[in-house]
Amino acid sequence: MDNTIAERLAERGIDLPQAAAPAANYVAWVIAGDMLYISGQLPLENGHLAYTGHLGHDHKVLAGQAAAELCAINVLAQAKSALGGDLERIVQLVRITGYVASTPDFVEQHLVVNGASDLFAAILGDKGKHARAAVGTASLPLNAAVEVDAIFQIA
Repeated sequence: MDNTIAERLAERGIDLPQAAAPAANYVAWVIAGDMLYISGQLPLENGHLAYTGHLGHDHKVLAGQAAAELCAINVLAQAKSALGGDLERIVQLVRITGYVASTPDFVEQHLVVNGASDLFAAILGDKGKHARAAVGTASLPLNAAVEVDAIFQIA
């Protein structure tokens, strides 16, 4: 995988959005040493929440994966903002956490979060291989179906 992150985004037809501003008393990202921490990102598309509700009731796994992919795109938008537009400063995606609003009987959170993991692997290549957790939750902010946060090592 010799092409740049920007080229891989373009190949997939992904134009990173403007990084969303925090909605409360926190910051969208923090750099501490060589680590970049991205706050949880929702499945926003064109400034609007694209997936609301619960997996297992309102959505099936495929829709959840699409929501998780949107979250990952928004994580990359925040990383681009934090890194002054230079995603090539990413050394490694260290860890993500995917939160899935789901019914008590829904047990495929790991499959939903694959939507984010697969996008990161496709765009970042070996730098996108990461540890992760996939967590089911009763609800998420703004009734979002999925939320993803991330930790990167940067140069």
